[in-house]
Amino acid sequence: MRWWRPWMTDTAVVAVAAADLWLAYWGVEPDWDLALCALGVLALFGRRRWPLIVFVLTLPGAYLLGQSPAALVALFTLAAASHRRWLIGTCAVVLAVCMIWPFGMDFKLLFSDSWWPAYAAYALAPAAAAAFLGQFVQARQELSARLEEITEAREHEQAMATQKVLSEERAQLAREMHDVVSHQVSLIAVRAGALQVSTGDAEAKDAAATIRMLSVRTLDELRHMVNVLRAGGSGPTELAPQPTLAQLADLVAGSGIEATLRIGSHRDLEPAAERAIYRTVQESLTNVRKHAPGASAEVVLGQEAGAVQVTITSTAPTRPSVPLPSSRHGLLGLHQRAELLGGTLTWGATPGGGWRNTLTLPG
Repeated sequence: MRWWRPWMTDTAVVAVAAADLWLAYWGVEPDWDLALCALGVLALFGRRRWPLIVFVLTLPGAYLLGQSPAALVALFTLAAASHRRWLIGTCAVVLAVCMIWPFGMDFKLLFSDSWWPAYAAYALAPAAAAAFLGQFVQARQELSARLEEITEAREHEQAMATQKVLSEERAQLAREMHDVVSHQVSLIAVRAGALQVSTGDAEAKDAAATIRMLSVRTLDELRHMVNVLRAGGSGPTELAPQPTLAQLADLVAGSGIEATLRIGSHRDLEPAAERAIYRTVQESLTNVRKHAPGASAEVVLGQEAGAVQVTITSTAPTRPSVPLPSSRHGLLGLHQRAELLGGTLTWGATPGGGWRNTLTLPG
């Protein structure tokens, strides 16, 4: 029961012991005997913090009353808290002696009856039961704690094994990127440079320069990504320099399409918001270049109704597009990035056959 608290248990125990004391002294004038017994009952509230002291305070009640619930509970608490078996055994014997040798009984009369062994066993049995039960609870608690430690150790071992597998996969992916992707992009950059030098066509020379510039930039980003993958979670790794709004002009100019940029007045933005705007413009211009050959684009950044808004609008394509591989996750990734910043990303076709992406970030 999750709502049950230890103080509730202590209150119930004290109530039972007080009821037993009230029945034992029913109709008797209050005296020092009753005060000592009542002190032992009230001491049960501190049994979890001072088990041995509380047990000693309950002994007068056991000596005066014989069978005392307060003393048995105190012995149980001591046995559950202590690892000294000799102390628990001694306390059990002392309690049994107090219960078998009631207050006011002559020592000679104690052994005058042939049934005294039975009386001794009757007194020792509850004391031994309380001690054994306390030791059982202690062993159960220690076993539970040990099982929790084993479970935590297994979870940690499993996490380490998972981390090892992930590190191996990251290392393999880094090798593939370095040996295959980087090699192919390098060839693209080399061939684009050769074409830029050898061709006399101004348009082809400009296109070759753009391809070479993008290839070099891609190689630089791939190099940083390979370093991150090889680090494999071993510690903080310096990532590639994150883009800012100051780089938007270079991005638009090097997009490989006819694009214009208009930046209006707006508030200062956090680095995360600047990265979101940059990546949105980058992905939008890439989509125009891939899916709308011959189209032009306009990028407008400004502030409206307290929110910063960037709109990328492209015209209709002027020639058929060449099928290119696509993960179809670019806009969805940008949409999730915008949501993390509390903004929105909308997209859709324009009446003239073009396309418009709009990113809105709250003020």
